[in-house]
Amino acid sequence: MPLLQWLLLSLLLLPLMELVAFIAVAVAIGFGWAVALILLGSFCGMLLLRHAGGSHIARIRSAVSGRSFTALEADGRGGLIIISGILLLIPGFITDAIAIVLLLSPLLRSAAEALGLHISLPGAGARAVQRGPEHAPGGARG
Repeated sequence: MPLLQWLLLSLLLLPLMELVAFIAVAVAIGFGWAVALILLGSFCGMLLLRHAGGSHIARIRSAVSGRSFTALEADGRGGLIIISGILLLIPGFITDAIAIVLLLSPLLRSAAEALGLHISLPGAGARAVQRGPEHAPGGARG
């Protein structure tokens, strides 16, 4: 199945999957707690968009108005934060789980690469060490 058809089918089935997930969580922890978790997720999404996403949205607006698409690529992490905030704002446990995955730093790089974005995480330079052939396992040592 082509990617576009798979994506469309997923979007059409998302409300049904969210309803099933909500019922499962409500049965496990109770209806009131499930509603409280949904409201908490939406509140966190609102806070994320208001605080962390505000500056990124302003940068995206200025980049789009100036037709500078390289500026949009440079703000890849900001775009993922905005997407995470929107997903948290949408009521549902599945969208909240996807948003949390996008916000986690170790998984953020993988998600960005899957979306074709190039980001640099804070402190990644200290951890990402370039190894030459002399330091590679099984490599030539002199």
